[in-house]
Amino acid sequence: MVLLGVALLYWGGEILVKGAVNLSRIYGLSPLVIGLTVVAFGTSTPELASSLFAARRGSGVIAVGNVIGSNIANIGLILGAAALVYPIKARAHFLSRELPILIGTALLMPLVMWGDEITRLEGVVLCVLLVPYVWLLVGHTDEEEDEISQEFDREYGETPDSPLLPAARIGLGIALLVAGAGALVDGAVDLARAVGVSEKVIGITLVAFGTSLPELATSLVAAFRHEGDIAFGNVIGSNVFNILLVLGATAAAVPFPIASTDMAWDTLVMIGFSLALVPCVLTGYKLGRAEGGLLVASYLAYVAYLFAFSAGA
Repeated sequence: MVLLGVALLYWGGEILVKGAVNLSRIYGLSPLVIGLTVVAFGTSTPELASSLFAARRGSGVIAVGNVIGSNIANIGLILGAAALVYPIKARAHFLSRELPILIGTALLMPLVMWGDEITRLEGVVLCVLLVPYVWLLVGHTDEEEDEISQEFDREYGETPDSPLLPAARIGLGIALLVAGAGALVDGAVDLARAVGVSEKVIGITLVAFGTSLPELATSLVAAFRHEGDIAFGNVIGSNVFNILLVLGATAAAVPFPIASTDMAWDTLVMIGFSLALVPCVLTGYKLGRAEGGLLVASYLAYVAYLFAFSAGA
């Protein structure tokens, strides 16, 4: 069930992103805007589907663990692995605006979980905060150098002739996401019970990794093509969407209890990984193989800690 869910989520996310990108091109959005918004949203749809399904079945710890674990994996595992493939160098101005927002949204997590419940009002507030974030990104794309725009043009510049195929892809992608989310969450819960590991650990590791596969594919391809701005932008944008949209929409639809103490340490780890990107800014958005290896090693050490000391918690 877990393997089936991961496969359906991956393909559903990929098909949905492809359809959404093509439909956006038909309606006149620039490749740069598409890369910063449509793709960031699309690669977060597996997290959204899985967290919504988990909350509806009463597994709030998986819903939150999926968001926290995905954000940690996006930086530690995915961005780190991309840098190991090829050292990343980014030049885009939008990253200077996105990174403080990423850190700010990470710092919202302890506040949202305060009171041992994520309420519908808190979910709505998170979703509303997404509006100025998207406006800030879209409103300043004309500041970017031609070289940055060309990088996004190569990746997202194709314009199909008809909206029918992109719309069909979006519909198919959503259907696969729904089926994959159900299979992954049900399988993850049963697996946790079978091996004696807590749902929290399964949510932060297995579920989070499975829902992060679209980000992994996008970032690795960007690294192979030496497109550092796309690799950085994909990870940072997806992490912001995970908190504001995924957690916000989940809580707005299905408010659920969550003990803040259960996730306190993991929230701090997520904030720490977000802050780990600050030196990249100070060095001109460079992430070499040494730094990438350190990020991957830190992520693996964190996962090992979870399984070694949190089983049955």
